[in-house]
Amino acid sequence: MEQSSARQEIIQKLKQAPAEPVGPRPVLPPLAELSMTQEELVKRFTERLVEETGVVYRVKSYEEAIEKLTEIAQAENLKKVMVSTDEVIGQLNLPAWGTKQGIKIMTPLDFADRDSYKDAVFLEADAGITGADFAVAESGTLGIRHRKDQARLISLAPILHIAVVPIERLVPTYEKAIDQVFANKNSLPSQFVFITGPSMTGDIQGVLFKGMHGPRKLMVILIG
Repeated sequence: MEQSSARQEIIQKLKQAPAEPVGPRPVLPPLAELSMTQEELVKRFTERLVEETGVVYRVKSYEEAIEKLTEIAQAENLKKVMVSTDEVIGQLNLPAWGTKQGIKIMTPLDFADRDSYKDAVFLEADAGITGADFAVAESGTLGIRHRKDQARLISLAPILHIAVVPIERLVPTYEKAIDQVFANKNSLPSQFVFITGPSMTGDIQGVLFKGMHGPRKLMVILIG
């Protein structure tokens, strides 16, 4: 009975307390990234991704991107690679490159059913190679629209994710990427993900682990 009385007293005091006036929210200062040049955005993106243990390579052309992929493949001893079929990766002609390098190039279209594709991307692929729709400078983040030519598991399942990104897809902030994703309501992707560095999680004591639920390594090739 005493507990109920105390509860009612507290509620009554809360009801009688004068309401605090709610003023306008303070104006946020402009983000520095919004006034950066393209080269400054590249520098910021690279710095932020490296802080997350990612790696960024800058090349001038798709031809140089292939050369860089060859270096990575040799260094990482890649034998089987799952690749997306988006417009960026399509310009690299990776099947021909794979034949020349002795690397088996696989795409989701090569598999008759989802189960065989899942087994290949999880158990066989040494790396996944995809394009990316955005590279966000403020945080070193990739943005990927998932759709028919950009299967989600390619960037999430293999131990190494290599993303190829034309420099014109570099944006200063998250908001700029989101605005573009939702600009056309009639062509929204099935899913959209932001990727900031390799997969990372922590245990109850705060000890961090890389790659427990996704790639242990993330490499980005910026073209332009």
